[in-house]
Amino acid sequence: MDTTERARLIRAGDRRALARAITLVESGRADHRAEALALLEALRPGPQALRIGLSGTPGVGKSTFIESFGLMLTGQGLKVAVLAVDPSSARSGGSILGDKTRMERLSRDPLAFIRPSPSQSQLGGVARRTREAVALCEAAGFDVVLIETVGVGQSETVVAELSDLFLLLLAPAGGDELQGVKRGIMEMADLILVNKADGDLKPAALRTVADYSGALQLLRRRPQDPKGFPKALPVSALADEGLTAAWDDMQTLVRWRKAEGHWDRTRAAQARHWFQEEVRQGLLAALSREPQKGLMASLGDRVATGELAPEAAAAEMLRLLGKGS
Repeated sequence: MDTTERARLIRAGDRRALARAITLVESGRADHRAEALALLEALRPGPQALRIGLSGTPGVGKSTFIESFGLMLTGQGLKVAVLAVDPSSARSGGSILGDKTRMERLSRDPLAFIRPSPSQSQLGGVARRTREAVALCEAAGFDVVLIETVGVGQSETVVAELSDLFLLLLAPAGGDELQGVKRGIMEMADLILVNKADGDLKPAALRTVADYSGALQLLRRRPQDPKGFPKALPVSALADEGLTAAWDDMQTLVRWRKAEGHWDRTRAAQARHWFQEEVRQGLLAALSREPQKGLMASLGDRVATGELAPEAAAAEMLRLLGKGS
């Protein structure tokens, strides 16, 4: 299938063409990469979806939340794509968990599209080509793209570089657990949603919301936030409670950012970030090919034997690369 026909099918909302296109952009083969770049260029400029990044502590119920939240959105007639980044097997490189099997109701919804992708040891909680998969989903006409990360960690804030809103999902917890969430990820979050606010856990969830609301007040206000944001809210994915209120706050935040010009500035900054990231990754790939591969191996041997310090070897490698150019 040529690029023009593939682009036409994706714009027409063909699910099979979209799935195959995401497989194409995730491929590491050089010929596939060339095809993927041609396809992405053919789809530009495309429509913009609302990109929502979501991270959370293990066991917080991210998949349950996404399913309930996604069904609420499709119930309003919105088309929802879910890009679920699974932990990768160190042996095979494939997904370990498979979120699609845990979102059975949403996967059957004709307005929803779920795509699990292995992280392939990529830091930041997202897969290497997640941003390109988002662009494909936007071209296919989806209104909302949900990006579920692997889980909370120091590098999870990378998801904020490809989303318009960043949600942090937490479970009801005591004061000690508050210290376990990295400040960096709290500073990036637009909304902190305390899940499982139902039944016997509801009082604990409300206390946790109060704890995080207090903690958020201590953080410096960001220029892209209106008064009252970021905020913490109680939700129950199981009982479908609090989801509408959370969605209303998301829409309020998006409207304000668009009106104030923050939306466009953020999208521009994100595009610049990913351009620089592609250059970095390209340079690393170039180092794995000859003659750079031989230079790296030679300098690496000298570092291993103690002849050179790692810093000095790196400086020499950069000098040789600059001389070669």
